[in-house]
Amino acid sequence: MSSAMKATLLAIAVVLIGMAGSFIWFVANWDKEAEQPIGFVPALDIKITEDRLT
Repeated sequence: MSSAMKATLLAIAVVLIGMAGSFIWFVANWDKEAEQPIGFVPALDIKITEDRLT
């Protein structure tokens, strides 16, 4: 394995470890009470009044 390939793999590993670490930090520091709940609005009632099987 060449030194350029080792450097590339090391850079990829550092990036992946950084992403995993930042995600773990984000989840560990999540304050549920400080955020508004994410919900949904019920869909409007759509009534089909005619048959369109022509």
